[in-house]
Amino acid sequence: MKKIPLVLTIFCSLSIFSQDISLSKVTQVLSTLASDEMNGREIGTPENDSAAVYIAKQFKENNLDFCVGESYLVPFQYKGKVAYNVCGIQKGKSEKTLAFTAHFDHITSTKIKGDHIYNGADDNASGVTTVVGLGEYFKAKNSEFSLLYIAFNGEEKGMKGSKAIADLQNLQSKYQKITALFNFEMMATVSQFGPNAVYMTGDEFSDVDEIFNAKAVNNLKINADPYLGQGLFYRSDNVSFVKKNIIAHSISTVDMTTAEHYHQPNDDITVVNFKNLTQIINNFGKTIEKLTPENFSPKYTDQVNLK
Repeated sequence: MKKIPLVLTIFCSLSIFSQDISLSKVTQVLSTLASDEMNGREIGTPENDSAAVYIAKQFKENNLDFCVGESYLVPFQYKGKVAYNVCGIQKGKSEKTLAFTAHFDHITSTKIKGDHIYNGADDNASGVTTVVGLGEYFKAKNSEFSLLYIAFNGEEKGMKGSKAIADLQNLQSKYQKITALFNFEMMATVSQFGPNAVYMTGDEFSDVDEIFNAKAVNNLKINADPYLGQGLFYRSDNVSFVKKNIIAHSISTVDMTTAEHYHQPNDDITVVNFKNLTQIINNFGKTIEKLTPENFSPKYTDQVNLK
């Protein structure tokens, strides 16, 4: 038998066990979802269906199991049509579960001249890319927690998709095992707290951020919500699970006081800081690796409205 050089052995070992998602993969996923061909991904359109199928393909590549049935596509009714959420799960050492979610729909194009497509790169291709990226990060790992991944549809029309899947009877037993749900919403820009930093809506309602930050790696930090007056905690898909008494917060980087691209045609890949997003995804994954059912068991305070 030929001896394998030590340097090659070390390189191969690092390649096998390194799970960092690459900058190129983050760029590929986000750019595909925010492309002109997706035409804004508005629910009820063929492009929205195409986005769902694309996300399902990413879940398959990440070796996720189906959440229910024999497909990652989980149908629900929207205005007499079938629309889809996308759901996958990875079993861990424990049945205790962490959930990573984001909505993939946006708003469509207009008939104005010039740039007329609402690409939704930040809102919310960036959040879906974070979910897909975490799936790739944990692809070959046996996590302490089981990991649930959901891409919601119809958020822009009143959180239709998250409400539908949150109420799906066949998934209630899985939801009962969720320790915390992280809903990623607009992750494309550097936050007002600087690179490698996010904020959490409703941070005053639980101790998720304190416990997470105590284990955070590479100076990643979840900061308090700086936009309390805007009630962001109750304005995104996390609230569909809050009502089930599940610890569920939205994680974001967007500066709500200066985001001129919000719901505008200029929300395209030019607003995306791909390097910062890639860093956050990888450091989030590394931090999750340090969490166990024993050291991460957050609780709500009595200030949260669960109704």
